[in-house]
Amino acid sequence: MRTKSTLRRYWHWILLGLLVWAGLAYLLAPLVWHQIERGEDALLTGPRLTETPDGHPGDPVNIALLGVEEQVARAMTAAGWYPAAPITFATSVRIVVDAVVQRPDGRAPVSNLYLFGRKEDLAFELPVGNSPRRRHHVRFWKWDRLHQGKVVWFGSASFDERVGLSYTTGEVTHHIGPDIDAERGLIMRGLEQAGWAAREYFIADFHPHLEGHNGGGDLWRTDGRLGVVDLRALVP
Repeated sequence: MRTKSTLRRYWHWILLGLLVWAGLAYLLAPLVWHQIERGEDALLTGPRLTETPDGHPGDPVNIALLGVEEQVARAMTAAGWYPAAPITFATSVRIVVDAVVQRPDGRAPVSNLYLFGRKEDLAFELPVGNSPRRRHHVRFWKWDRLHQGKVVWFGSASFDERVGLSYTTGEVTHHIGPDIDAERGLIMRGLEQAGWAAREYFIADFHPHLEGHNGGGDLWRTDGRLGVVDLRALVP
């Protein structure tokens, strides 16, 4: 009798253990991961579109980097991107001359766009060919909020495919290509290959509208996702 009673107790504890395991694996764990994933949604409160200096819609936001400014600068340069020069009379003249004589300029200035009421904090470019008329470029703005304890840089990446007159103002400007997702992917792959991406993921439904036009009248299209790169920690 004592042996049967002992076996029943063993089976009781085994059954209880299985019930606890099932509860943790199938109920608690999915709930915890759901809450973690919902934490990424905090970035959904960020901005979607930049603005031109005169308040018209600019290029879309399509990427976000997590890290301090030094991480961003070192990561982007390691991936082959050049910091864009500030807009001055000298750099403005230089980009025109370089475009005419087809001379590459990895530090040509980019026009100012605005987010959070200010122009970009950082800008980088990746030249294509032997003229600044064609280039990949991205502007970054520092968010005034932390995300999971980290600094957030919202970015707008696009490809300057040619120089021409603005469709809306008639001014001379760069016209961007419509595939902004390709530019997002270019940056994410570059950071991963350079060893600076600790983690990469996407936030779906960031853009409610999957196409639009910027202030120069250029068409852009997207799958609506925001690409996020959590940058590798700095090595002391």
